[in-house]
Parts: sequence; C-alpha cells; structure tokens
Amino acid sequence: MERKDFLKKSAIGIGALSFISMINACKSESKQEVINESSKSEVTELQKPKIVKENEGNKLNVLGDNQNIKLSGADTNGQYTLIEQNNEPGVGIPTHVHENEDEVFQVLSGQVEMIIGNQIKTLQAGDLIFCPKGVPHSWKVIGEEKARAMLSIFPAGLEGMFKELAELPAGPPDMEKVTAICGKYNLKFV
Repeated sequence: MERKDFLKKSAIGIGALSFISMINACKSESKQEVINESSKSEVTELQKPKIVKENEGNKLNVLGDNQNIKLSGADTNGQYTLIEQNNEPGVGIPTHVHENEDEVFQVLSGQVEMIIGNQIKTLQAGDLIFCPKGVPHSWKVIGEEKARAMLSIFPAGLEGMFKELAELPAGPPDMEKVTAICGKYNLKFV
C-alpha cells in the first residue's frame, strides 16, 4: 500500500471512529443528564426543609406514654421517625422487641430506667442509649420529676403503630388488641 492510500484510509478510519465516539459521548451525556436530573429531584425531595417549633408536632397519648411526633417517615422519606416524650414518674413501656427498627433514646430531663438485654441502666439528662433491633428493652420514668426524652427510630414506620394504639379507648388497655396492633408492625412483648 502506498503512503498516500494508507494516509487516506487511516484518516477516513480515524474520522469515522471519532464520529462514532462523538455520538456515543453525546448519548452518554444525555443519559447522564437524565440521571443527574432524576438525582436532583430525589435530593430535592429528601432535603425539603421542615421546621417544627417547640410545641408543634402530632401529639398522642399511647397507652399513657405522652408522645409528640416531631418528624415522621413522610418527612424523612422513610429514613427515621423522631418523637419527643414527656412523662410523669412511673410511666413506662414493658419489655418488647422490634424486628425491623433500631432506636436511640436520649433523656433531655429527668431520669429514666432502661432495661436492655439483661442490663439495667439509669439514664440522666444528656445520656442516651442505642437499642438495636432484635434486643429486648423497656423503659420507665423514675425519680420525682417528669422526664423528657427524644426517641429516634430507624427506619420510620412505627409512628403508624403509635397512631393506632392512641385510638384505643381510654382505661386499662385491651392487651389482645394491643398485641394485634403491635404484631402488624413486627413488635412483640416478651
């Protein structure tokens, strides 16, 4: 092959490859733009700010546990629920196990006795405890003053159970109904 023919054929080949590469790059950029736009809308939804003032939220009395749901799964894209609890001494929840959720329980004021696994711990203002799913735990307000705590639940979803439990009639709880409602959310008492 003569040098002129080689250069012509090479130039045509390189030009064709460059053209194909350019088309593929454009397709890739278009696909990436679609992905980026999709990601931007997801990020925008996840990062939608919400301010909840001190006395705002969804206040519930759940079998004597005074809760104020500050953030629900609807606010956090199902990632977590944040609940403020304000309870008198003696109020507590019996030992139970979550199959799906981890919890972080932080005492803001007062004293709370936590039983987790086979440990009993007294939490003071500023203390927190991590309760992993599958580990039995309970809590009870102790001492002379009310306790205020923040409960973070990961992932969200249990707020639905709390709403259902709050709709039960006042008075001693019908444990059969309570157990049935909790069972729908994979929570059981032990």
